[in-house]
Amino acid sequence: MELSVEQAAELRELANSRNVPADLAARARIVLWSGEGRRRKDIAELLGVSLPTVDRWKTRYSQRGLAGLEGDRPGGAREQVPARVRARVIALTRMTPPACTGLSHWSTRELAKYLKRTENITVSWHYIARLWREEQLKPHCHGTFKISRDPAFAEKVADVVGLYLAPPGGAVVLSIDEKTQIQALDRTQPVLPVAFAATEKRTHDYVRHGTTNLFAALNVGTGEVIGECKPSRNGQDFLAFLKKAVKPHAGKEIHVVLDNLSTHTTPDVKAWLAKNSHVHFHFTPVGSSWINQIETWFGILTRQSIRRGTFASVNVLITQIRHYIDSWNSEARPFTWTATVGEILAKVRLIQTNIKKLVANNSK
Repeated sequence: MELSVEQAAELRELANSRNVPADLAARARIVLWSGEGRRRKDIAELLGVSLPTVDRWKTRYSQRGLAGLEGDRPGGAREQVPARVRARVIALTRMTPPACTGLSHWSTRELAKYLKRTENITVSWHYIARLWREEQLKPHCHGTFKISRDPAFAEKVADVVGLYLAPPGGAVVLSIDEKTQIQALDRTQPVLPVAFAATEKRTHDYVRHGTTNLFAALNVGTGEVIGECKPSRNGQDFLAFLKKAVKPHAGKEIHVVLDNLSTHTTPDVKAWLAKNSHVHFHFTPVGSSWINQIETWFGILTRQSIRRGTFASVNVLITQIRHYIDSWNSEARPFTWTATVGEILAKVRLIQTNIKKLVANNSK
């Protein structure tokens, strides 16, 4: 059975949670492992259940989602939550987490803890996950809108989006960034069957062999990607990759979209730009990496090649990334950017207005 990234994340969280019954965690593993392509027979043996049991919970999940895994346990009354609390959960989910949380987006657990800590509202993360599914809210997805506090937000959006929608004639637009600390993970042993999980001490499911940093440039016009893995990430590494990325486009005006990292504006980088006036930097607003198209590609790379991979060493991981880039470029197609500057700014104004209303209502 096929699972989306969001479904797999929910199931993995449920299967590894210490706060749910063992039978519920086992059902989550049945569906998760099925989605990973494991055979029915292997799943049944690992969990100590029958083949019909494997089939039953796969079917229940296909029909009802996580709610189908809860079964029909006696005394398990559905969590009763007042309408005002439901509305509050939905409102917070649609907002960027407060700066004091240090979060880029909400998870079900973090939102539940935040409500308890700041507003003395007690709801389970299971309830929040169910509510998100009912309302089709996905704050953990790539592309979730985040409000930037950059005072030059409007100007930077207009600059970058203008390149996407109407690139200068004959020019090349490159979207560049680094995906840092990609881990080479190798599974050491399967999760213990439920029959032994309560008595045996679990070890880590993965051993970490190290990390690498991926520098990548997306050609916005063609969709082709140039990538290079490096052990470090500094201004010198960035400049070396920048030279490699622009080299195939000699003789053309080159516009580079990138974020505001200090490694992108070192004295060496500035000196190189001064000598190469055909290369122009365009910075995204602070806290708005979603506007950089290479981030979309990083998300696809993670979902399709890295997240479920098993890598015995960093070199194996790097080889996998190189193969993925080669495969991508064999059928490269550009992303289609449709949001106009006006639409983006209008959405920001709407969200800011809603936040002010929520703050005013909560202060009464």
